[in-house]
Amino acid sequence: MIVLSRPQNLTSLLMGRLGDALLWLLASLHFAAIAVLLLTLLSLSEANAAEQPIVCAGSNLLIDMQKTDPARYAAILADAKQIPNGEATFWKIEKAGVEPSWLLGTMHISDPRVVGMPKGASEAFAKAATVIVESDEITSEKQAAASLLAKPELTMFLDGKSITDMLPKDDIAKLESGLKERGIPLNAVVKMKPWILSSFVALPACEFARKAQGASFLDMKLAKDALSEGKQLVGLETLLEQVTAISELPMSFHIQSLIDMLQLGDKMNDVMTTMIDLYLEGNVGMIMPMMKHIDPNQDTQTQDGYAAFEQRIIDDRNHVMANGAAPHLEKGNVFMAVGALHLPGKVGVIELLREKGFTLTAVR
Repeated sequence: MIVLSRPQNLTSLLMGRLGDALLWLLASLHFAAIAVLLLTLLSLSEANAAEQPIVCAGSNLLIDMQKTDPARYAAILADAKQIPNGEATFWKIEKAGVEPSWLLGTMHISDPRVVGMPKGASEAFAKAATVIVESDEITSEKQAAASLLAKPELTMFLDGKSITDMLPKDDIAKLESGLKERGIPLNAVVKMKPWILSSFVALPACEFARKAQGASFLDMKLAKDALSEGKQLVGLETLLEQVTAISELPMSFHIQSLIDMLQLGDKMNDVMTTMIDLYLEGNVGMIMPMMKHIDPNQDTQTQDGYAAFEQRIIDDRNHVMANGAAPHLEKGNVFMAVGALHLPGKVGVIELLREKGFTLTAVR
């Protein structure tokens, strides 16, 4: 694990080590399937669920960058301005003849600041007749876990291999230490595919501590509240479809991502803090440019990794979400909540819904 005092230029120390690791942090924040796997694993592990204050470490990298590398910070701002619909997380959806609907971008973590919704969202949810989430399976952790394990070849090594066969000894030790910090013994997950372990290591220990105490992520809370209040609940994907999308990325990509994150150690907390701050500010369009510019030494393989991730994990699923939501939005009075990264961009959910004849206006 990298141990550093407060750096003169943290960004320069991260050069060459972020790469694909950042993509798995994104995946961890935007896949309900990973959140459900985490909740299930913690329920079976030796995690300490005692009620105690939870402190999350981490510093905003962009604040440091404004001082140490203003040119790179300016480049991030310039790239973000080119991304349509990147300056809000809460949107009003309108179409003539029906009641307005609402769209909220979320993060699948239990940070209280993220679970709290922007002004007007709670009122919109209360009035809505239909609630749309990425997957309606998240209302039952046990059923969701059973669904995810229906195809164990997507999540587990079934050929006798284990993750310890694929990592150098030093990285195995780092993996064991990182998992232990999160309340998970290595022997409990040694047969899991590296993409799952990457997702777990990418998340900070404080996220595991909150979930071990029973905290839910926002999408799960909304889905459960919808059912308890007698609303229609609609899922746009199955959790198995989400897992399949992740697992289809190359194994070499998975392994390198895990190694990168193990090398970064606690510095992933700074990346997480930066992403959460951008989300809370409504600047979701800055997240991907920040990820790319923060690693200036990208090689062709890293660039290909970003492209594959954006296509398979974000863009392809945007079409699924827009197509699945449209028939319900045609009826009006819908509250829709999906991962915030799916909102902005030329092929983001907002633009795709506009192409289907809806008017979308930023609220916050």
